Amino acid sequence: MLNLPSPIQEISSKFIRDKKIRVFVKRDDLIHPEISGNKWRKLSENIKEMEASRKKGILSFGGAFSNHLFALAASGKAFGFQTIGLVRGEESSTNSTLSFCQSQGMKLVFLSRADYKFKNSAAYLALLKNKYPEFLILPEGGANSNGRLGCQEIYKEIINYKMHNFDYLFLSAGTGTTAAGICSNHDNAMKLGIVPALKGEWMEEEISKSLNMKLTDNKNFRFFYDYHFGGYAKYDTQLIDFINQFKLNFDIPLDPIYTGKLFYGVFDLIKKGYFKAGMNISILHSGGLQGIDGFNARHGILIY
Repeated sequence: MLNLPSPIQEISSKFIRDKKIRVFVKRDDLIHPEISGNKWRKLSENIKEMEASRKKGILSFGGAFSNHLFALAASGKAFGFQTIGLVRGEESSTNSTLSFCQSQGMKLVFLSRADYKFKNSAAYLALLKNKYPEFLILPEGGANSNGRLGCQEIYKEIINYKMHNFDYLFLSAGTGTTAAGICSNHDNAMKLGIVPALKGEWMEEEISKSLNMKLTDNKNFRFFYDYHFGGYAKYDTQLIDFINQFKLNFDIPLDPIYTGKLFYGVFDLIKKGYFKAGMNISILHSGGLQGIDGFNARHGILIY
């Protein structure tokens, strides 16, 4: 049912060959059609905790086009547990993502944007625990210690890949959970390049806090802050053109929120000669492709 370990695929073109490097994609987007990428990685250990604590389901949070709620709903249907999604917005914001969640049996509870801001407060979480005692409460995006633990498996699979040794692993960062999981399991076998999808240089500090270690003390970690395109969910025609051309060139779809910016950043570094000849570069495709439908619904059919 789950395609694990996810495959590692080499991509090649004259542009890459001329730079005398090799580029590989860790295809976590192929783990499952609906429970793909880092969404499954972050859910896997939380599902184990739900089962061990004899809860009947998982409650979590997300926006109207949430990849996380989409994957959680599909997981509940596939593995036989109940799901509740607390959605930022009004009930009128129902769309293809939320309709899918409902089709998988997820109960949706809509919160105003003002109320949603309190989702992490101790008082609100206590209220939820009292109201839903049989549900494991999972932070938005699966951003907790279990989520980080599940993401450690990504690094293990890449290290255990026997065909090539990699000089770099590049990944996108939103909440920082995936990056934190990989950093916590990092053994300096390769350098890590982290490309935040959000504007601002706070990500490094947040990940350092969650791991109780200062990432700047390790020269094998580097953050690339120049590829957010103005902030979370921001874009321009250059990014959209890159995503569409990348799919034409390599038959690999990218989303405009995370992976599109990540791959754009890596290819820009290749163009600028950042990598030495002979290096093997790996890039984590963290899934989230259902977000393309939400993006096109809001902005017109820009990504094909």
